[in-house]
Amino acid sequence: MAGASLLTLLDDISLILDDVSLMTKVAAKKTAGVLGDDLALNAEQVTGVKADRELAVVWAVAKGSFINKLILVPSALLISAIYPPLVTLLLMCGGLYLAYEGAEKIIHKFWPHLLPHDEEQNARLRANADETIDLVAFEKEKIKGAVRTDFVLSAEIIVISLGAAAGATLLEQSLVLAIIAVAITVGVYGLVAGIVKIDDLGLYLMKQSGNVKQKIGGFLLSAAPKLMKFLSIAGTLAMFLVGGGILVHGISFLHHEVEDIAHLTGVFESLTTMLLNGLVGLVIGVLVVVIVTVIGKIRNKDKSASSAH
Repeated sequence: MAGASLLTLLDDISLILDDVSLMTKVAAKKTAGVLGDDLALNAEQVTGVKADRELAVVWAVAKGSFINKLILVPSALLISAIYPPLVTLLLMCGGLYLAYEGAEKIIHKFWPHLLPHDEEQNARLRANADETIDLVAFEKEKIKGAVRTDFVLSAEIIVISLGAAAGATLLEQSLVLAIIAVAITVGVYGLVAGIVKIDDLGLYLMKQSGNVKQKIGGFLLSAAPKLMKFLSIAGTLAMFLVGGGILVHGISFLHHEVEDIAHLTGVFESLTTMLLNGLVGLVIGVLVVVIVTVIGKIRNKDKSASSAH
């Protein structure tokens, strides 16, 4: 009897693992697009750091990402069990944040006079130029920003994965989310670490003997700045695509309008949907930046008036 019970238990475990494996594959496919955005965005977030501090910053953000997952996985399971609509609401708040961040980056780049003077950015530039200044304090702010952005992207990945495991038992859902959470964190930040050290690899190969190694090293060294510039642009675009996608899916009439317009483009439907999501993210992001800027100016005026009295 004991042997039969053990075999039954092992059979049950095997069935659960098979189900978890299948649902994990489905979740991985559904989150592939977000993972691409996540990679570009996180690689962009750690740019501008001195070469000898790049891996330390990536590791610090990766640890923050693991903490995000430790918060998000049980929270998503709890919220979906108690009040599922709240998951969508929280995601939309995250979408607004991403759209706002992207719009702010673009405005700071092309029309810096429209926004308040960024003293923090100027201080960071001065610190980068001065070898005697410790950059750890500046890195901490950059890491915090990267972890905040990771939280939003991770939340979307977790929710998509949870949707792929809908109808499964709590144990199966927990296993699927845990596997996805660990895999994406290790995968994304492993790739980010590799990307930011491409120039160092190129320099190392150029110092080696042999024409082939030196040519590869020269190619990597020349390609590294272009790749980082591309990732910086891709990361900003990803903010609009992901943020806009979250907002479009959360607003029914907007979702239907985007689907109807995209359907008219036939074979380009998927591309059109993505572009429209990005456009929505851009427009809403700019509106949020305007609102935040106006509120900030009103507060500053009130403070100035209080100081004068």
